[in-house]
Amino acid sequence: MVGGGTKRRRRRLQLSKLYTLTCAQACFKQDHSQIGGPGFSRVVYCNEPDSPEADSRNYSDNYVRTTKYTLATFLPKSLFEQFRRVANFYFLVTGVLAFTPLAPYTASSAIVPLLFVIGATMVKEGVEDWRRQKQDNEVNNRKVKVHRGDGSFDAKEWKTLSIGDIVKVEKNEFFPADLVLLSSSYEDAICYVETMNLDGETNLKVKQGLEVTSSLRDEFNFKGFEAFVKCEDPNANLYSFVGTMELKGAKYPLSPQQLLLRDSKLRNTDFIFGAVIFTGPDTKVIQNSTDPPSKRSMIEKKMDKIIYLMFFMVITMAFIGSVIFGVTTRDDLKDGVMKRWYLRPDSSSIFFDPKRAPVAAIYHFLTAVMLYSYFIPISLYVSIEIVKVLQSIFINQDIHMYYEEADKPARARTSNLNEELGQVDTILSDKTGTLTCNSMEFIKCSVAGTAYGRGVTEVEMAMGRRKGGPLVFQSDENDIDMEYSKEAITEESTVKGFNFRDERIMNGNWVTETHADVIQKFFRLLAVCHTVIPEVDEDTEKISYEAESPDEAAFVIAARELGFEFFNRTQTTISVRELDLVSGKRVERLYKVLNVLEFNSTRKRMSVIVQEEDGKLLLLCKGADNVMFERLSKNGREFEEETRDHVNEYADAGLRTLILAYRELDEKEYKVFNERISEAKSSVSADRESLIEEVTEKIEKDLILLGATAVEDKLQNGVPDCIDKLAQAGIKIWVLTGDKMETAINIGFACSLLRQDMKQIIINLETPEIQSLEKTGEKDVIAKASKENVLSQIINGKTQLKYSGGNAFALIIDGKSLAYALDDDIKHIFLELAVSCASVICCRSSPKQKALVTRLVKSGNGKTTLAIGDGANDVGMLQEADIGVGISGVEGMQAVMSSDIAIAQFRYLERLLLVHGHWCYRRISTMVNLFLHLQTKTNLLWHES
Repeated sequence: MVGGGTKRRRRRLQLSKLYTLTCAQACFKQDHSQIGGPGFSRVVYCNEPDSPEADSRNYSDNYVRTTKYTLATFLPKSLFEQFRRVANFYFLVTGVLAFTPLAPYTASSAIVPLLFVIGATMVKEGVEDWRRQKQDNEVNNRKVKVHRGDGSFDAKEWKTLSIGDIVKVEKNEFFPADLVLLSSSYEDAICYVETMNLDGETNLKVKQGLEVTSSLRDEFNFKGFEAFVKCEDPNANLYSFVGTMELKGAKYPLSPQQLLLRDSKLRNTDFIFGAVIFTGPDTKVIQNSTDPPSKRSMIEKKMDKIIYLMFFMVITMAFIGSVIFGVTTRDDLKDGVMKRWYLRPDSSSIFFDPKRAPVAAIYHFLTAVMLYSYFIPISLYVSIEIVKVLQSIFINQDIHMYYEEADKPARARTSNLNEELGQVDTILSDKTGTLTCNSMEFIKCSVAGTAYGRGVTEVEMAMGRRKGGPLVFQSDENDIDMEYSKEAITEESTVKGFNFRDERIMNGNWVTETHADVIQKFFRLLAVCHTVIPEVDEDTEKISYEAESPDEAAFVIAARELGFEFFNRTQTTISVRELDLVSGKRVERLYKVLNVLEFNSTRKRMSVIVQEEDGKLLLLCKGADNVMFERLSKNGREFEEETRDHVNEYADAGLRTLILAYRELDEKEYKVFNERISEAKSSVSADRESLIEEVTEKIEKDLILLGATAVEDKLQNGVPDCIDKLAQAGIKIWVLTGDKMETAINIGFACSLLRQDMKQIIINLETPEIQSLEKTGEKDVIAKASKENVLSQIINGKTQLKYSGGNAFALIIDGKSLAYALDDDIKHIFLELAVSCASVICCRSSPKQKALVTRLVKSGNGKTTLAIGDGANDVGMLQEADIGVGISGVEGMQAVMSSDIAIAQFRYLERLLLVHGHWCYRRISTMVNLFLHLQTKTNLLWHES
């Protein structure tokens, strides 16, 4: 058993060699020359956290607090919050005066109502903050293995970690602080990281430690290990890190490739060893967070203005009455004659003493202010608090917002914003986990110019419902009518990631198709061109796939379900079970993997070069249509026109598409390519990536088109309908996501946020001028040019809108451009452009950028904003908006704990705003108006009596 386990472990260690080529090696760029200067002064003594040098640095501990109050600050801060209300402050003043002889009533009658209102509100605030404290304690008390100095590791709480500690994090655990990766269970020190809590992306990131520390794969290796790190100071940028590690007298550059961020999760890797580099408030995720704000509803603010008006009326009435009283009192005793003898001005106290009339007038003024306090109804605040609590109960008990699958009802976590739900003007939404379910489904494909797949997307169903008739799906054989309701659709596949239905190619029927050879190559490409790792369950012998992204997994699952089962991978080979066209039997084929040319946002494609069993060399490629069609050979475009039409149809249906193509290579051509790619990848110069790109451009050409895939980034149930209803109600929706631009645009179409008839204004910094500057220019020059470029694109966008002739526009901007668009001198121009567009999508947004965009929208148009999200990366956005709605989904409870209202599904937002929001706003408004009307009428009747 032990031997078998060791063997499996060794085999798995070798697998990582396949992915090592994807990891960029760090080099000493210009930024590294700044280490030691301002902004780059952090010094870390690895494995010596208790050394005198480390102690002298006074770095923060790893305790993280997200609460609004502490035990010491609760009373003063909570009281300050209460007395921000004008009425509360007024009644405090009159309550204090009630203890003097000036009071026309007892002190208790003034103080008790005030104490009740303030006490009840403070208890509510305290309970909400106590819940946050419970979550903080849970996080801070998590355990992680920490090196204790003699080669062994003990479990310690996260909050006790210090700068320089060596920690061991195991599979599916979160990183407790920002770490420098030293080594992993893979022999080349790579690991897979899920950053869903940081940027919302579900695809895995590959990180790689330095080669010099990659051999430290056992706990006892750290006995006596010492290293010295100098790096940049704590900052909020998730995608940058500059540092150097000094080990055994030599210096090695550190880059973002070696940085593991707190709240990321270790995936597909048994364990990693890392050195703590930033703790607690210094970690990038906390740097991106904001303090819990104090939120007040619009009605409450308007009530304050009404109270100001009433307060002015009370002061005016008291002042006029006091002046008249002072004059009358002064004339009470004149030449020994008493006008108002019954007041005995000759022997009265100061209240009616004619000799001290000015002082008597002041006392009268204070008494009148207290006496007229019934004009300002403290009972209104008590009544409103009670009504809001009852409204919160209605929200919590609404069966139509109860998610039965997860047993999660809606939760109004704070009751003072209920009526704001009925005044929302702009919704700012996260994408992953909020609009989508974090899953991809293979639903359609086009092979050899023929469209296959009769699955129905959410977008198609929404279109059918709007048209009020059945959907008609085109196929090459006949038209198929299908009702648009889910119930009318044939039962869905039980295989996760596969929602494909077409009897023409399922169950091996594809062999009878006209272009069976092309179909075979198509699904063979899906089964071979990827970086997926198969894992076999020892008990059931079922194969599951560990993929870097959900769409990669969907492709491999689709190939398996259609007869091309990828079942084994070694360091250099891929094994596939497939149907042989000649013999008609299932055979096992072995493909030797020679090179993997990875996907990235610039290339927009991925390729593998494999050698078949007969020695034939193949380049298999899949990528975006705009880069793939231009790489086809003259004789490889046989199905181009039909495929383009199908891709456009799939895009209309909200699907993500990829073009599949291949070509055969001769040995001489491959030999030249292999030498050049090896030389480019071994380079450690700053232009390493451009060298690799240059080599791959020359091999990925003259391709033969096979077809296209269509994958649905599965939306949560009812999202398109919900967005459509909210749009009909006049509510604008912005999507702020950490995903790349292509993904965000696809989701925009899928959820009805974007339409084909919309013109897109795309703002990014992927222009050739900026890209060449980034390779050669200085930081200041790049920043200046980038800012001018973004401003120019914004102005051009405004010009397009001006001469659009009433056409709808969608604004799409990436995170790099957004950083400049949010500068003080540009942000208002950017906001003008954004609010003029029908839809806005911000891609590659950091958590801080999400919060800043929310703040800009809230302050810029002065209308009510609502933010909705489900992950820790959405917390700043939820806190910054007038109303924060948390989705209690799969990404933990950080967003829910920072939200004002929690719901289980995005679709419940429709009922929350259009039903409960409308009711709450209308009822509170009516109650305030009626209360003030009755109060005024009562005052008049009292005066008349």
